[in-house]
Amino acid sequence: MMSVYEQMHSGKIYYSDDESLLKEQEKCLDLLYEFNMTRPTEGKKREALLKEMFAEIGEGCYIEPPLRSNWGGRHVHFGHHVYVNFNLTLVDDTHIYVGDHTMIAPNVILATAGHPILPELREKTAQFNLPIHIGKNVWIGAGVIVMPGVTIGDNTVIGAGSVVTKNIPSNVVAFGHPCRVVREINEHDKEYYYRDRKINYEDLKE
Repeated sequence: MMSVYEQMHSGKIYYSDDESLLKEQEKCLDLLYEFNMTRPTEGKKREALLKEMFAEIGEGCYIEPPLRSNWGGRHVHFGHHVYVNFNLTLVDDTHIYVGDHTMIAPNVILATAGHPILPELREKTAQFNLPIHIGKNVWIGAGVIVMPGVTIGDNTVIGAGSVVTKNIPSNVVAFGHPCRVVREINEHDKEYYYRDRKINYEDLKE
């Protein structure tokens, strides 16, 4: 028989008010509180806390507080050089994977948790969790909501305000409510960075 902690990560329904879960969660939330109380000048302290809080976090990651997280990042796996603007909400009741060089704009929600439609089960705190996978070099715009079980492919751009309910492939621009693929990233994007604004590669020389 699975433990309740194993049930959390199985995709099956379980009761989220289990006392042992709540005690573990409290420890994680204490660390999250400490992270959110850091000063802007305490970069090293933030880095140390994130390494303690997250399941995995790579080199060169930056998260702008405040960060909201059900489990304080305990089930979150970040690659290298992930940038997160303020007010990210991680509903990390199961695992969230974010690839290298991904950028996350303000007020994004990555939600792994859901609840049954049946009212009688919700009354008893029934819940299920499905992992989220976000690829490398993805840009997630402001106010995006990513729902349980979703995968977003490498290099993809998710437009601001989108609600991502289904998998989105690599190398596309997608937006909407619900989010849908609008086009592939193409030759035009090598010449223009925003509408009719051209990229001046001379200015970008290192």
